[in-house]
Formats: sequence, structure tokens, C-alpha cells
Amino acid sequence: MATPKRYERIAFVASAVAEAQTALAQLTKLYGNHDAADADVVVALGGDGLMLQTLHAHMRTGKPIYGMHRGTVGFLMNEFTTHDLHTRLAAARESLINPLLMRATDVHGAVHLHHAINEVALFRQTNQAAHLRILIDEHERMPELIADGILVATPAGSTAYNLSAQGPILPINAALLALTPISAFRPRRWRGALLPNSAFVVIEVLEGEKRPVAAAADHDDVRDVRRVEVLSDKTISMRMLFDPGHSLEERILREQFGY
Repeated sequence: MATPKRYERIAFVASAVAEAQTALAQLTKLYGNHDAADADVVVALGGDGLMLQTLHAHMRTGKPIYGMHRGTVGFLMNEFTTHDLHTRLAAARESLINPLLMRATDVHGAVHLHHAINEVALFRQTNQAAHLRILIDEHERMPELIADGILVATPAGSTAYNLSAQGPILPINAALLALTPISAFRPRRWRGALLPNSAFVVIEVLEGEKRPVAAAADHDDVRDVRRVEVLSDKTISMRMLFDPGHSLEERILREQFGY
């Protein structure tokens, strides 16, 4: 089978752990290592943390990203092997994901814009529970949530922190977002909501001086926020590659059945 020309030039990135660095040396010797700007595909060697970093770094380039597991958590990664990488890339299935855009306004009125691939989360900064007001598409849906925080998760991120907070697992192609409370106190029985990915989510911080709240878009943090707006950024589509039978959709489906 002829290798598609678009995958001939490979750029490798690797985490700092010895396992990933050894894999980088092996693959570079076999396939070379092009500059990412000139490459047809980026191959990330590490765990899910490195995959998120790589997706962020190439968010606007449109380059496909293919991960191989050489780290700790590898939910977003394919199995590692040095054998016949060009053929694997040619056969890989593509999943398109849109990041979240967070617009956070802090106590000084400064506006912070960050993208998130997994989730946007709000957390209490002190021992005082956060008091939050939730609006969806400019309609108030909850006048006051008392909790440790709340998060908005994408399907790609629904098996990460969202799942740990007992949020729902979303199929990767579902046009949904998960709105999940973190240790909700009142309303005590509220477990969150499923929202269309067209939703405009606004979370306002009540009593922010007494109960300060921080916001995080993946690894980008903003302290002392007063208002956080979240929406799915349809202007950006990231291309993730997975081996046949091991697509992100298949992995999420398996996770729902506990294996």
C-alpha cells in the first residue's frame, strides 16, 4: 500500500521521562524527525498530559496529532511500537474535537481568554464553599449553587476530571457538554446537566470577596474571578488520529461499561 504523501514527514515530540526519550531516539533513527512547521503529522510520545500540551501547541495549525503511550495515563494515546509507523498513520481513524473557550473576568476587571480541550473548572480558593449563579444562553438556570466548584467538560474530557466528579461520560461525537458540580452542598441532590455544545454558559461568583474562586481552562489558571463565560469554539477543529478499533469513540464507549 502506498503511503499517503501527507504522512511522509513526521515530527516527534516526547515528554521528559526516560521511557519517552528512549522511544524518541528509536523513532527518530528509523523515520527522521522533521520540524513541526514542515511536518505532515505530529506524533506525541508520552501520556495524556503531553497529548494535551501537543494539542494546545498545534491548536490552530490543523495538523493531525497521533499519540503513542510512553507515560502514565494513556487514555488519549495509541499503543507504542516502532514497527511500520507510516502504515499505521495511513490506516488511522480521525476524530475531530472543538476546544472550549473560557472568558474569565477577575476582581480587577481584567479579562482572560484561554482554550480548554478537557474542561473549564471553577474552584473555591479557601475553606469557604463557593456560591455560584448559573446562566445558560442568558437565562438563569440556578440562582445559587453552593459547592466546592463546577466544571464544563467536552466529550474528550468527560472521562478525565469530570468522571472523577461523578459526571457523565459523553460519546466523542455527541454534540453535548457536561455541566458537573464539584462536591455540591446545595442543591444537595443536583448532579449536573447535559447541555448542547451550542450553549453559552455563564457562571457568576456570588460573595467573591468572602468566598474567592479560581478558574482553570486545562492548565491555564485565573485567580479571583467574578464571572466566567464558556462556549465551544467551532472555529477550531483539532484532528486526533487513532488506530482502527482503538478510536477515542471506542475508548469512551468501553469506559462506560467499566473496562
